[in-house]
Amino acid sequence: MKSIRNIAIIAHVDHGKTTLVDKIIDQAQILDERKHHTELLLDSNDLERERGITILSKNVSVNYKGVKINIIDTPGHADFGGEVERVLKMADGVLLLVDAFEGPMPQTRFVLGKALELGLTPIVVVNKVDKPNCTPDLVHEKVFDLMFALDATEDQLHFETIYGSAKQGWMNTDWNKPTDNIIPLLDAIIKHIPEAPYFEGTPQMQITSLDFSSFVGRIAIGRVFRGDLAVGKDYMLCKADGVTKKVRIKELHTFEGLGKNKVESVRSGDICAITGLEGFDIGDTIADIENPEPLPRIKVDQPTMSMLFTINNSPFYGNEGKFVTSRHLRDRLYKETEKNLALRVENTDTEDKFIVFGRGILHLSVLIETMRREGYEMQVGRPQVIIKNIDGVKSEPYETLVIDVPEESASKAINLVSLRKGDLLVMEPKGDFQHLEFDIPSRGLIGLRNKVLNATAGEAIMNHRLRGFDAYKGEISTSVNGAIVSSETGKATAYAIDKLQDRGKFFIEPNQDIYKGQVVGEFNKQEDLAVNLIKGKKLTNVRKSGTDDSVKIAPKIDFSLEECMEYIKDDEYLEVTPKSLRMRKISFK
Repeated sequence: MKSIRNIAIIAHVDHGKTTLVDKIIDQAQILDERKHHTELLLDSNDLERERGITILSKNVSVNYKGVKINIIDTPGHADFGGEVERVLKMADGVLLLVDAFEGPMPQTRFVLGKALELGLTPIVVVNKVDKPNCTPDLVHEKVFDLMFALDATEDQLHFETIYGSAKQGWMNTDWNKPTDNIIPLLDAIIKHIPEAPYFEGTPQMQITSLDFSSFVGRIAIGRVFRGDLAVGKDYMLCKADGVTKKVRIKELHTFEGLGKNKVESVRSGDICAITGLEGFDIGDTIADIENPEPLPRIKVDQPTMSMLFTINNSPFYGNEGKFVTSRHLRDRLYKETEKNLALRVENTDTEDKFIVFGRGILHLSVLIETMRREGYEMQVGRPQVIIKNIDGVKSEPYETLVIDVPEESASKAINLVSLRKGDLLVMEPKGDFQHLEFDIPSRGLIGLRNKVLNATAGEAIMNHRLRGFDAYKGEISTSVNGAIVSSETGKATAYAIDKLQDRGKFFIEPNQDIYKGQVVGEFNKQEDLAVNLIKGKKLTNVRKSGTDDSVKIAPKIDFSLEECMEYIKDDEYLEVTPKSLRMRKISFK
């Protein structure tokens, strides 16, 4: 029987996790040399490549010295915590990847805490030791302190540390001695990560993730915990609330390299994909037909934010998208909840409005961006945090916010966070930067990133993670500028924009199609201003001196999807189509 190691990779966004997996795959020579090598093999989703983040967890496996190593990629962001917890259930050990300059980051702490709780064995990889000014030994100490703070056991604190540069393709136990391969890392995995145990007895396997194929439908992925699974046999599917149903496995696949390999049976300890099951959910257990024993269900962190999704009813609806009706929207949102565990959808009293609950702005924005790329048109309201009643106390979610900012701008960042009811916990120098940590209500974060980036000339680095629910902190007073709203539908003229530039900043450019009620800019004062941007210059056949000066228009302000979501007010919708993002007043007379 082949020895198996199941290992999950934990890393903060952009610390080089996906690059390291590329190098492991190259080292094991899985890809045919004649085939085209792509970078970032695991970030297969377009959105992941563009943002440089991992959203969905994926599996690959390599064979090294006769041992099968299953590598499970985990998302680095706390908004995708629903993914993280399930993934770690499949692993026996974790590879904690840390940047040699930045050290352990707040998001890393979130996933590492979960891994240590589950009793997984860690190996620390200090990556990017080729960076100037990096401090690998100091980072090693910080990781030890972090693990100690997270209540790691004695054994977990005696972790193996490997240093290297995934980009340059080398790893070693001593960072002063570069090698030309990553074999020391693979050796450390085989030596220190416990072998996946084989448990005798009746079969048990928990479904921890889903895949979908248009040929065979939904595919269940998970780790076999006990016994063996075989093709063509009947098993019992144990669902929530003690419900059971009989199922038959049509096909079994194990992970080989980047693909899957069809097999007749799978032993306990290995990770497999099953086709042919009907009506399963994540967290269900496949068990023996005579004596079914379900495994404890996966607990997923609860949502902290909600947003209203509704159909697009603006004057420009249907111009760019394929799917515009409430039936399309409903079907797509409910389909998402099947595989996106941390997402919940609720119907409202009207047919065309849905409330979607998620883990944070990034979590919800990835869903919206994915839908618009698929051709959906919709409108979304402003994100709201979820207020709960815990033991008779009105409670709201709190986050730990970390800001790294140049020293001269630190006071501005502290001032902005304090206005949002944030409390400063830590302030320490880190190179040329000040490292600030705050405790802040989640609703204080909505719209904060823009303000901090403006105040620090774009140099602040912000990260946050959910701390939990605590007593409500009262109203947050924010002075917000009003909106410049178009009072007519048509093409905006350069003449009209030019004449109004002293009133505020614009989000549109000349010749852009706009409609009545669309938010086209930000007013300098706190009330809203309705303007006619369609009006052109009155032309006469008499030339006047001094009137034909060339029009000088400031460039429009471009918002990303997340920035739009944070920018809109309670009386506004964000209209999302495959090609455009427009903010508009919900009712404009």
